Amino acid sequence: MAIKRILVPVDFSDDSLTALAYAREFGKPFGAELCVLYVVEPIYYAAPGDMYATSPNIAVLVEEQGRIGAEQLRRINAELKKKGVRVRTLQKTGSAAQSIVDTAKSLKADLIIMCTHGRTGFAHMLMGSVAEKVVRTAGCPVLTVRREAVKKAARQKAAKKARRRV
Repeated sequence: MAIKRILVPVDFSDDSLTALAYAREFGKPFGAELCVLYVVEPIYYAAPGDMYATSPNIAVLVEEQGRIGAEQLRRINAELKKKGVRVRTLQKTGSAAQSIVDTAKSLKADLIIMCTHGRTGFAHMLMGSVAEKVVRTAGCPVLTVRREAVKKAARQKAAKKARRRV
């Protein structure tokens, strides 16, 4: 099975950038294109009258989040292209999980590689897990990456390289 296109959702956290680095290495042997996706999620708040509404001030925040996201995506695009990676960056607005699944389908992604923040207990209950929702609903395989697992693999790879040099 050839992997031609990998979707990598990012939120610019250390964990998501670790998943991006992992995806870059994972895709190298296949010459895969990395499609880096950033999703701006609308912000809702409870208010009397309309139970859920957006405020003009919140709209400004969402707009700013989109502007900053676009800047970050341009930087990532330039860095990856310098390293010879085929890359495409995308920005969407909506529910993160649904946007990831929809984008994977529209791009005909062969694989989604994404981070999991590893929330448990109450935080998981409140916030849910974007990765979990994507795993359950995506039409292609999903590889979830935890920062500690990637760091451990990198240390093992470096140690193996060092042993070969000796």
